Amino acid sequence: MDKLRANKVFILCCLALTVTSMTFAIRAGILGELGAQYGLSANQLGWVNAMAFLGFPLATMFGGILYNAMGAKKLITLAFVCHLLGLILTISSGGFWGLLISTFLIGFANGSVEAGCNPLIAEIYEDNKTTMLNKFHVWFPGGIVIGALISNVMTSAGLGWQLQVATIIVPTLIYGYMLLSSEFPEFDRSQHSTVDNIKHLFTPLYIFLVACMTLTATTELGTQQWIQGILGASGASPMIILALMTGIMAVGRYYAGPIVHRLNPAGVLLFSAIFASIGMLMMSMVSGGMIYLAAIIFAVGVCYFWPTMLGCVSEYLPKTGALGLSIIGGAGMFAVSMWNPVIGTWIDDATASAEAQNLDPTQVQILAGQEVLQNLLLFPVILIVAFAVLFFIVKRITGQRIATATQN
Repeated sequence: MDKLRANKVFILCCLALTVTSMTFAIRAGILGELGAQYGLSANQLGWVNAMAFLGFPLATMFGGILYNAMGAKKLITLAFVCHLLGLILTISSGGFWGLLISTFLIGFANGSVEAGCNPLIAEIYEDNKTTMLNKFHVWFPGGIVIGALISNVMTSAGLGWQLQVATIIVPTLIYGYMLLSSEFPEFDRSQHSTVDNIKHLFTPLYIFLVACMTLTATTELGTQQWIQGILGASGASPMIILALMTGIMAVGRYYAGPIVHRLNPAGVLLFSAIFASIGMLMMSMVSGGMIYLAAIIFAVGVCYFWPTMLGCVSEYLPKTGALGLSIIGGAGMFAVSMWNPVIGTWIDDATASAEAQNLDPTQVQILAGQEVLQNLLLFPVILIVAFAVLFFIVKRITGQRIATATQN
């Protein structure tokens, strides 16, 4: 496939991922308005949010199985249809059940984007997989920044939530049009056997990477989703911290190439776990302006986690194919959905414990937030050990390959 056609397909994928992340950001920004307009309880709003996290892993699992038979273009077309239907249904939902269905469709579309685009990019850029997967995943934090800014500006201007959702339709239609005019690569079907992919899933290294993905995803997304509750009284603005973190993540992923080539994917993950641990430890101890420095260090750590985990599977376990990439992505998102209630319970318990000390409300929230961060710190600390082992295993395997090649 020539470079021009490959780049056009890559841009299409980036637009689709931008739509995915905008749905996360704008949904978070309008949740209060949805509750007020339709008289929904916090429990009902929680179920609406849960549909996005349920749809995502279901789509990645099924998409990974169907990728070899359908091809990337059909999967991304499925994502486009579900995005468009989900957004239109959200605007005209009329209440709880309409929101439940529309949010599931959007979550399914988001998962289909991951299932179709990740293996496609890994195959188009076969000699530069991890770098290009990092560049692709620039547009997850990038889209969150775009969506958050749009939601903030439109809310300040008094524009309703329906118009905010409607703005996502614009990039959706653009990537839908590009689907019609883009030529996707044709891959050798004999090299894309789902049965063969399944056989290579049951290896110690793949199972190890899936386990690590549950921890990397929760370290990144679990912390970000609870940023308001954890840092709301810290003396720093949680929304500014979130914008700062996502901005750093976007820049870090875009310029990941030299770091990946110097350290290799396993080395990047070890570096990331160390920085994420330092940043989270600092956030659990400092307050005021120092929180921003801690957030910067944490963002440098987590920014490479998701795309580099995918890069590890693609580079070290290429025979797992599209299914391997889809399952590990689905496992990460599923883990976040499972750990969210646990994190919420930690916050409730830590708050109750601090209140028992007869402290003022601000101090209660600060202490509770610090205790929760100390609990979450266990995730990146475990990853330091895990990725150190992975780094030395990869280094040894690489050395053996070089020695074999030299002898031949």
